[in-house]
Amino acid sequence: MTVGGHRASLVEAYGRALVELGERDPRVVVLDADLAAATGTGAFARAFPERAIDLGVLDASMMSIAGGLALDGRPTFAGTNAVFAAGEAYNFVRQSIGLNGANVKIVASPAGLSAGPDGAALAMLEDLGLMRGLPGMTVLVPADAPSARSATFAVAERPGPAYVRLAGVPLPDVTDGPLVIGRAAELRSGTDLAIVALGAFVHRALELADDLARVGLSARVLDFASVKPFDEPALLRAARDTGAILVLEEHSALTGVGALVAAVTAENYPVPVRRIGVPDVFSESGRPDELLDRYGGSAAHLRDEAWELLKSRGRVS
Repeated sequence: MTVGGHRASLVEAYGRALVELGERDPRVVVLDADLAAATGTGAFARAFPERAIDLGVLDASMMSIAGGLALDGRPTFAGTNAVFAAGEAYNFVRQSIGLNGANVKIVASPAGLSAGPDGAALAMLEDLGLMRGLPGMTVLVPADAPSARSATFAVAERPGPAYVRLAGVPLPDVTDGPLVIGRAAELRSGTDLAIVALGAFVHRALELADDLARVGLSARVLDFASVKPFDEPALLRAARDTGAILVLEEHSALTGVGALVAAVTAENYPVPVRRIGVPDVFSESGRPDELLDRYGGSAAHLRDEAWELLKSRGRVS
């Protein structure tokens, strides 16, 4: 897959997949909280108005209703902004969905820095840590439109609750195959450095790998779209094969995948790990790409971080 190719909307891909699910299964119900345009559920509402429910700004109540519908045998998708799904409604998700193991798929967009001009109030940077901590919750972060579509079908086939985080802006198509729950996709092979990335950072990880290849260094790029369950064997193989790991994520560095990678390697195969994520701050208002640059994701900063890791392993001087 060529880096920087066609950009497509993840929420539109999700919406089209929902319509296909609705055609296959007449039990599927879709809920949203006055955010059909942002979450991609409008297509389903137009196709199946009798199975689409707009609850207005009752995000927390939506989670309780979703849990009830699921326990009544209706596969249920619930969509809203990540700050409402994982923030405002957290206890409702925990009590009504998590504790009951309800078959509810929460699809959140925008999330993280893709909230952009909406600023810190809507830039939810803690959601993956919160959702990963709920027992039985599947957590996915697709990197592009094709994997967003694949994730929709994957969670539909998997019993129990799921949280799918979708960027609110179009992203380049970078994945080569379907998203498989519990498995990290190896998008580049390499033995000098492992780059673990997810979501909006995957295409930047591939660009970094290409930059390193120009000076004779090979970087393995792993798309950890499946945050939970997490592909621990792939991570530990990368640690053994490369000896150093760089983690790129659009999330708080305190509680995100970088912290998970550091913990897993420390317990099983300690190697140097550097984490690129948002530090202990709230984000600002701005264009999503500019915010990614500001919080450590610029090409220059990523090269510097990679170089320091390579120096620590004696790969470069």
